[in-house]
Amino acid sequence: MYFLVVEDEERAAAQLQKGLSEVSVVSDVCSNGLDAVALALKKEYDLIILDLMLPGIDGFEVLKRIRAAGVATPVIVLTARDSVTDRVTGLRSGADDYLVKPFSFAELIARIQALLRRGQALQHDELRVADLVVNFFAHRATRAGKHLDLTPKEFSLLSLMIRRQGEVLSRARIAERIWNLGFDSNMKIVDVKIGNLRAKVDGPHEKKLIHTVRGVGYVLEDRELAGE
Repeated sequence: MYFLVVEDEERAAAQLQKGLSEVSVVSDVCSNGLDAVALALKKEYDLIILDLMLPGIDGFEVLKRIRAAGVATPVIVLTARDSVTDRVTGLRSGADDYLVKPFSFAELIARIQALLRRGQALQHDELRVADLVVNFFAHRATRAGKHLDLTPKEFSLLSLMIRRQGEVLSRARIAERIWNLGFDSNMKIVDVKIGNLRAKVDGPHEKKLIHTVRGVGYVLEDRELAGE
């Protein structure tokens, strides 16, 4: 999963990003309302966590602008502003949920799960392809009933691929989503990490699920590796 965290307090933003990484969520962080709008319009996020008190423009205006531009990404407002008026304004401006600081990280994760489930976004906590099963919030993957010992980045990579099963993912898209690398970066890291993941997911099994599409990228799907 790929989130945008909009938070101008550096320590709070770092804690959020670290906590999200522990449940296999890759996140961009920005501290300015105008930058938040630009990123939300430019990139394909699965969810946005938005503070209200921001430099540039406040969170209410961020919501109005991205919704007016047609961005339907789920948004959770995470703020110290706890008045009923603020809550109503946030929800009317386009927020999907509103959580007041200080908050429990466990509650935030539960709200994220519920929100993504309601939006059918990413559509389930658990997905299966053939005998491969990935449970995102339990941070667990199995193949033929056996636990796969994956690093956090490998789990994030597998999560991205199984959520986009059947869709060919370019190296550039994978690099941006998993490592936040730009298009001018060295894409060899993608090939190396895909090789490591393939060894763990497909290595001991006759049926291969991770396939190379030459000159394009990689795809995870239930088919034979014919011609590759």
